[in-house]
Amino acid sequence: MLDRLLGRGDHAAEIEELERRVEELRGKREALAEERDELERRLERTESRRKQAVTERQEAQHRVNKLEDRIEQLEDTLDRLQSEETALSTRREAVLRGQRVEAVRSRLVSFETGPEGALSAYVADGRDIPRAVREAFGERTALVSRAAPCLALTDDAGLIAACLRLPVAPDPFVEWADQFRIDREWCQPRGRYTLALVRSDLFAMGSYDGEERTAFHGFDSALKSQHSKGGFSQARFERLRDEQIHSHVERCLAALDERETDRLFVVGERSVLGEFMHRADESAAVDATGEPEEALADAWREFWSLQLRVL
Repeated sequence: MLDRLLGRGDHAAEIEELERRVEELRGKREALAEERDELERRLERTESRRKQAVTERQEAQHRVNKLEDRIEQLEDTLDRLQSEETALSTRREAVLRGQRVEAVRSRLVSFETGPEGALSAYVADGRDIPRAVREAFGERTALVSRAAPCLALTDDAGLIAACLRLPVAPDPFVEWADQFRIDREWCQPRGRYTLALVRSDLFAMGSYDGEERTAFHGFDSALKSQHSKGGFSQARFERLRDEQIHSHVERCLAALDERETDRLFVVGERSVLGEFMHRADESAAVDATGEPEEALADAWREFWSLQLRVL
């Protein structure tokens, strides 16, 4: 009652209400502070990711710039090489046969220099040019690579630079001497050997002593060459044709077993030539048509030809 008379009751209620409000605001303040802290942390994470993204973008751009520079360098090199390749060309090309082979061989062999002034090198693979050949031919090495497999010839004065595609390939070698090395057995028929012509529909085999043929054996095989409408399906037609070619190849291999000489050269159609390469000392694709004996004569002349390139 005294509190009421002094007005304390109303103030107590107001104080209590104010205290409750203070507590409520404190709670909201703490919640807001937590939200503020969380937002600050999120902002920091976002800022960190942004910085990382900027750094990664800059690094990626740097890599792109380096790649673009490298591409430009390679394109310049390619343009230069293509320009050089275009500018470089053989001065003369010829296919030599018969007596002309020996005439050119003798002329090259007769060229004499000082000690180790003439380079002879058999290059089997144009992608693997020996260092001595690269140094001797210089910028014309590209032409040697293009001509390979070949016998490459040049001298230390640069008077002669030539490549010969030989019928009979020697083992790869590089040799400096006082004259060029071109053995006759590499480019001319020497001794006893067998030359066989194989096509998917024909076989012809001759035994030879030098240029003279001493024996002949040949045959042709019926080969289905056209698919008629209304008959076999295309797939069956191709299967039958493949079977005929396989039988023909087996017959050819059996005939080779009857040859009279150890040395064997096989020439003919690319599509079947691979079946005989493991038996042959040399093989080459030739375009010889006609009946077996006539085709063999053409194949012999083509095989014993020599391609000359003057660089």
